Amino acid sequence: MCHYNPQYMRLPLPMFLNPGLKACTMQLNHIALRTVQGYRDIMSETFTITYKFTLPDNTEEVFDLVFDENKIEIINNFKDSHPPWTELEHHQCPHCPLSPEDHPFCPVALNLTTAIDRFDHLMSFDKVLVNVISSERQVTYKTSAQEGISSLMGLLIAGSSCPVTHFFKPMARFHLPFANRDETLWRATATFLLARFFTDKGLQASDMELEGLVKIYDDVTILNDYMVERVRSVTSKDSAVNALVHLDVFAKFLTPPLEDSLNQIRPIFYPFLTQS
Repeated sequence: MCHYNPQYMRLPLPMFLNPGLKACTMQLNHIALRTVQGYRDIMSETFTITYKFTLPDNTEEVFDLVFDENKIEIINNFKDSHPPWTELEHHQCPHCPLSPEDHPFCPVALNLTTAIDRFDHLMSFDKVLVNVISSERQVTYKTSAQEGISSLMGLLIAGSSCPVTHFFKPMARFHLPFANRDETLWRATATFLLARFFTDKGLQASDMELEGLVKIYDDVTILNDYMVERVRSVTSKDSAVNALVHLDVFAKFLTPPLEDSLNQIRPIFYPFLTQS
């Protein structure tokens, strides 16, 4: 019978060990490795991205967003009861594929409630300090309430179960806070082409026209417009509404003529394109 000894986990197995002891130690090592792997599997079922806002009065608002690793969906339960403006039929998007019978509440609106409730007293250009913390990096940025909330809202929207937002889940997994226009163009185009590569048919010549990417952003522009109407109906200040408008401005960079937008980042490829 094998008994656990922590020393066996740290020592190599010399060839002169007798066969019985060697077999026993190898068995314990195998069990230990399986235990560690199992622990890692459990730990990797979720990941967390934290947004910490320091407001003008030096109070803090902290959002620990816990994501399901497989679905890339936020699993936090932000509210026990849902306000009327989150009902699916309240300013429902015309292209929404959900039905109120199966989904009485809008998934995007449910995720946004936590930001709406806690920032309703801020004006767009109030200054805030934002710390964004993930397992990969920490970003500290002093900016306007509008831009800080916009970055948080983008993540909340991508982390919802709304089918219109599924394209954005890979970008949520590799979240880049406060991405500028060029970074957004880069990330969105690369995400689209890589997603098409992973389809059963693989990347097709027609995908290079990027019409599918334009359609995705046309749809999300509609979503943003109707979400603005939802939020405007329940907020007293303008920071949350303008945060959504800020997201919409970035979305419009991915609408026709898309080639004009992409040409602005063409120069960074010149060294590769001109190599002999």
